[in-house]
Amino acid sequence: MADFTVGETDFLLDGRPVRLLSGALHYFRVHEGQWGHRLAMLRAMGLNCVETYVPWNLHEPEPGRFRDVEALGRFLDAAREAGLWAIVRPGPYICAEWENGGLPHWLTGPLGTRVRTRDAEYLAHVERWFGVLLPQVVERQIDRGGPVIMVQVENEYGSYGSDQVYLRRLTGLLRECGVTAALFTSDGPEDHMLSGGSVPGVPATANFGSGAREGFDALRRHQPSGPLMCMEFWCGWFDHWGSEHVVRDAADAAATLHEILECGASVNIYMAHGGTNFAGWSGANRSGVLHDGELRPTVTSYDYDAPIDEYGRPTEKFWLFRGILALHRDGAEDAPLPDVPPAPPSLGEPARVEFTGWAPLGDVIEVLGGTETEGAMPATFEELGVDRGLVRYRLDVPGPRQAYPLGVTGLRDRAVVYVDGVRAGVLTGEAGAGSYTALEEPVAGPASVELWVESLGRVNYGPRFGEPKGITGGVLHERQYVHGVRARGLSLGAFDDAGAVAKVAFRTLEEGAGAGAGTEAAPDAGTGGLYRGVFQVRGVGDASVVLPGWERGFVWVNGFCLGRYWAAGPQKSLYVPGPVLREGVNELWVLELEGGGGGRVELSEHPTPPPTPGSKPSSALGDVT
Repeated sequence: MADFTVGETDFLLDGRPVRLLSGALHYFRVHEGQWGHRLAMLRAMGLNCVETYVPWNLHEPEPGRFRDVEALGRFLDAAREAGLWAIVRPGPYICAEWENGGLPHWLTGPLGTRVRTRDAEYLAHVERWFGVLLPQVVERQIDRGGPVIMVQVENEYGSYGSDQVYLRRLTGLLRECGVTAALFTSDGPEDHMLSGGSVPGVPATANFGSGAREGFDALRRHQPSGPLMCMEFWCGWFDHWGSEHVVRDAADAAATLHEILECGASVNIYMAHGGTNFAGWSGANRSGVLHDGELRPTVTSYDYDAPIDEYGRPTEKFWLFRGILALHRDGAEDAPLPDVPPAPPSLGEPARVEFTGWAPLGDVIEVLGGTETEGAMPATFEELGVDRGLVRYRLDVPGPRQAYPLGVTGLRDRAVVYVDGVRAGVLTGEAGAGSYTALEEPVAGPASVELWVESLGRVNYGPRFGEPKGITGGVLHERQYVHGVRARGLSLGAFDDAGAVAKVAFRTLEEGAGAGAGTEAAPDAGTGGLYRGVFQVRGVGDASVVLPGWERGFVWVNGFCLGRYWAAGPQKSLYVPGPVLREGVNELWVLELEGGGGGRVELSEHPTPPPTPGSKPSSALGDVT
């Protein structure tokens, strides 16, 4: 057991000054079978601490139904075994480019902007959740022989609100639940953020990607004493679907890390290893100064251009960071850094999927979907209890009537529309709740209409955080609302039960005919559906899946959801963790949502060769290394 405290100028371990060299690694973005390797990579880079968020919505998908909360405890145990301290950021809001910023949809749906405030109903849910979660942290605190040295109060609250009553209540709640570890807040280095997110008596930290001296100067204006720490040093960034891939120059990032440490500060590298947004848990942002513009969904990969890439391999940034961190760690002159562990094995040889069955979306939702509801106006995802997935809306345009525009108000996010069973187009939602989007071709009545709406990820940051999904307005024919809308949800969680999926009436496809090409059971062009196939593995290891010719949907390997694919890019393949595969026969499902199905699906090792240590970083950083 040890004593970790916050002193006037330094962090103190049993009264001795220590510098925290931490790296962000989210246990929920890494397959549990690979935690040990990734933590060893952090140690080899020169870090002495790991930081993780906790996503509430992952662990409580429905009120009172908890799912593997103990995963946090197992991760903290793995951190201790790896010789790392741990910083825990339990939220309840985490941002993290994660669906809904980590808050459950069943909470933000009814409460709206009352979340993240002193609202009594919201706080009652938080108190109940913390009562379940925090024992995983409390029993692993450093004063009990565990690795946990610090726990965060909320998360970047100054970027969102100014409710000091709420922040003080959260602070008290953490203590009431048994947290004795040092508390802290973290915010951007701007006055309104630091004043809005800080709590009297709780040390504040700053988040930034450059300009360390300016950032720490801003922090000092609000906190004249105490150790300096950049709690999020953004060494890379994340990607959005349909946008360019973001890369940060390794030498530039290393120069900023050097500047942080030269200021005498501690640091948490965000991200040290990003991992993957498996199972459709990636969030979304909105463009514009007020975050009220176009929806920008985050891709499946959370590689983040981090020093340890999505496949767990060291990058050029890793080697530059390792050289700098080696000079600033405690006892650097006494012991060398640990050796870099070997990269995990890669897939032994490429594999191609042979599809054996296909089922249209209508059949899939009848078996795996929820109960169909009917109301005058469309139900939202939240009202239907759908977190990640899609909703089928059905309605009848009365007639006879001439052809008029058929459109939707308040659409979030994307709808594939069928009129009398024929695909009529794709509608995308705009920014405003009352925005209107319509099919290019008018529709005459009577007509049967289906709109398959998918959530591309709930907003995780800004004032539009927590907004509902689906059709939040109504369906219009000319200027008249069409009432009597039937809605049925299909959650991605329904695919967790392989037995339930087996009840889907798959149509047999001829062996070797691709995804049904040339067979009577082949899907019609543009219909989408669930494809089932098999492939052979010879040499289990990390792999990537590519889907040339497919448009948008989700992939499962042996029941494990790899996440969303989308031809919009920039992501071109999906990461398959080696522990998901097995030697011999493996099963794969593809849920194609826009009708691009029928192409090839192939597995291979990652197309980019593992990086090797480059030349000395002195060319970018002078003689600091």
